Amino acid sequence: MIKLENVSYSYEGHPALEDISFGVEPGESVCLLGPNGSGKSTLLKLINGLIFATSGAYSFDGEEITAKRMKDPRFSKRFHQRVGFVFQDSEAQLFCSNVFDEVAFGPRQMCMDESAVEKRVDDCLALLHLESFRDRQPYHLSGGEKKKVAIAATLALNPEVLVLDEPMNGLDPRTERWLAAFIVSLNKSGKTIITSTHNLELVQEISNRAILFDETHHVAADLPTEKLLENIDLLRKVNLVDEYYHVHEDHGHEHFHIHNY
Repeated sequence: MIKLENVSYSYEGHPALEDISFGVEPGESVCLLGPNGSGKSTLLKLINGLIFATSGAYSFDGEEITAKRMKDPRFSKRFHQRVGFVFQDSEAQLFCSNVFDEVAFGPRQMCMDESAVEKRVDDCLALLHLESFRDRQPYHLSGGEKKKVAIAATLALNPEVLVLDEPMNGLDPRTERWLAAFIVSLNKSGKTIITSTHNLELVQEISNRAILFDETHHVAADLPTEKLLENIDLLRKVNLVDEYYHVHEDHGHEHFHIHNY
């Protein structure tokens, strides 16, 4: 479904991605790992057609995604319906005066009739237990509530692929656990999930494959999540964890802890 071939990207001559190649099959749940500045967020923007490769090629479902192709309104609209993006900063994604209009915005852009829009919004609000927030102003909500509204607004288009950029940032532990379980349930329902995160304790729970970026903006490893997390030397080499990182087992389950990072 997603194919990157020798993709590089630079901001004003400064490299953000270097020679990135990998594919994502329908139904996979993939985590992107790496230190700050390694290129994860840049790659997610590229996958969502918000920026375009300086060199190399990105294809979605066999169609190369280019600036020229995305200028076609019909193609662009269909693409953004199939690939949904949840931004790292929810406030950057929310701009309507109430939660209902926020979730309704995407379906309305797709020219759905208002009765269908209302049903879609009601379904998404119910899915995320946000029914009582329908008439609330998004900017008055808590960080976790804003994140749920942003996810509801993205899911309102029923995308095949859901891309989440550092979705755990700023969430309390209870909301983190809820979001992890929700991501797993979406993947089990058939959604393809691509998530960037620093939260190694949840990586193994929400993904079956992990792609590790290093500080030179290259892919350092592409492995089953469990195998990658076992490679502590590699995680230290890319400065994702420090010397206090350790693994212990509890009743047959591995738990990953980071200290002083």
